Amino acid sequence: MGLEIASVAGITVIAYLSGMACKASSRVKDEVIPVGCGVVGMVLGIIGLYVMPDLPAKDVIDAAAVGIASGLAATGIDQIGKQLEKL
Repeated sequence: MGLEIASVAGITVIAYLSGMACKASSRVKDEVIPVGCGVVGMVLGIIGLYVMPDLPAKDVIDAAAVGIASGLAATGIDQIGKQLEKL
C-alpha cells in the first residue's frame, strides 16, 4: 500500500510541472491550465496502468480516474500555495 501512493504522487508532480510549463509559455490561458493538468494526469494514469505495477487501478477507467484526480490535485496544490501567500 505504501508504494501505491508514490506512483500517484509521481503523476501529480509531472502534471504540476506541465502546468507550470504552460504558465511560463504565456500562450496558454490560465483558465485552461487545470484542464491540461487533468488531461496530462489521465494520460499518465493510463500509461501507468501498464508501466507501474503499484498503481492503485486495475482497469483503464480506474487508471484514468486516478490520473485525472492526480492532475487536478496538482492544480489544487498550486492554488493552496497562492491563497496562503495572501494571508
